[in-house]
Amino acid sequence: MTRRWGASDLLDLVLDDGSFESWDEPVDTAGHPEAYRAELVAAAERAGTDESVLTGRGLVHGRPVVVVVNEFRFLAGSIGVAAADRITRAVRRATAEGLPVLASTSSGGTRMQEGTPAFVRMVEISRALVDHRAAGLPYLVQLRHPTTGGVFASWGSLGHVTVGEPGALIGFLGPKVYEALNGEPFPEGVQLAENLAARGVIDAVVPVEQLPVLVDRALGVLVDPPAPPSLTPREGDPDPGRDAWDAITATRASDRAGVRDLLRHAGSSTVRLAGTDEGERDESVILALTRLDGQPCVVVGQDRARQGPTNPMGPAALREARRAMALAEELGLPLVTVIDTPGAELSRAAEEGAMAGEIARCLATLATMTVPTISVVLGQGCGGGALALLPARNVVAAEQAWLSPLPPEGASVIVHGDTGHAAEMAAAQRVRAVDLLADGTVDVVVPERPDDTAETLALAVAAEVAHRLHAATGAATGAAQGLPD
Repeated sequence: MTRRWGASDLLDLVLDDGSFESWDEPVDTAGHPEAYRAELVAAAERAGTDESVLTGRGLVHGRPVVVVVNEFRFLAGSIGVAAADRITRAVRRATAEGLPVLASTSSGGTRMQEGTPAFVRMVEISRALVDHRAAGLPYLVQLRHPTTGGVFASWGSLGHVTVGEPGALIGFLGPKVYEALNGEPFPEGVQLAENLAARGVIDAVVPVEQLPVLVDRALGVLVDPPAPPSLTPREGDPDPGRDAWDAITATRASDRAGVRDLLRHAGSSTVRLAGTDEGERDESVILALTRLDGQPCVVVGQDRARQGPTNPMGPAALREARRAMALAEELGLPLVTVIDTPGAELSRAAEEGAMAGEIARCLATLATMTVPTISVVLGQGCGGGALALLPARNVVAAEQAWLSPLPPEGASVIVHGDTGHAAEMAAAQRVRAVDLLADGTVDVVVPERPDDTAETLALAVAAEVAHRLHAATGAATGAAQGLPD
């Protein structure tokens, strides 16, 4: 049987021993009817807490964090006026003190005994969290079993990172209420954490026992300062005579370095995110919080291994990219985009899903971001799907990477009426990294070596990116402090 964790258990699990400092004030029940006061007393005895929420400050591996934790045994974790005000005060204080917030929910929603006055308090909680995020401060959410109603529809759905407990019931409307109102059960499996993760509503399903590791990794990116890069950028000049078609063939090889290799070999404290958090997920892109060679950043990369004729990169992938851009901007983290795609989806679904509009919105957003941005042309750079992730302040290209408006075969069909002139078109269209460098489209080309493996190329590219991030974040810090360049 799955263990269901209480509020005190969660605090003991996640926080450093002896570090918790309660911020909770005594609950005043004087204004409630006598019968309801008796319910509150019985709930406190059963739960071992004075309300359905505990708040306070603690440490996670020495880092200060504010916690807001539901206790389901107290009237099903329901949120009354006192609990709502407790949450709001904790978030406001966290914002004032510049601290991240970790919330763990387990609740049936608004407390029916208190009705509308409790219900509308969700607005104040949400307003406090919006202000907290606007201050560039992290908000992490764990949804435990069960999380429904107004809790899920307010502070349970506003996290930068949101994970669910395995098997947890998570939904807007409780299934028992649905059945009573509609005379039939709610469809099975819809309101499960696993389904919501697959649909891009939450980022992942994480066992409660692994929550300390997740929080430590996330705060390692979101809170800890950059470290000096340890990798040395690769020296040397790219080969100006490299054949364009040879480069294109090389980037289509299955063992070519991709975004996964960058994260695997150069990333640390990596937290994978998934989906738009608005109900869409496209596995052709990877979204992560990570430290590339010590530099905290948000990475969004096109995963070549997950793209092909049967699973092309759709418009949802670009909406995920825009989520990454929004996260980076809000959290004040650099953004790294990785371009490696044979092209965006060409279909009725893509047209009706606003593919062209999503490319345009990615271009406009990335081109106007205020945090440091770096685009990496790592392999295939085909069409508008590649262009969507290109307009960063710095653009790095691997030597054999390329960028073109269509696959060379497609360009050959348009110009010559067949695919037989693909190599000729690739050369004529100046798709090579060295051409992009000469034209000013990229800022630096990372040389590739004949004996490169996926790991060595990933590390060489990461070294260049990390040094540019380190320089960019140092310049940004100096500018913010009024220091000369």
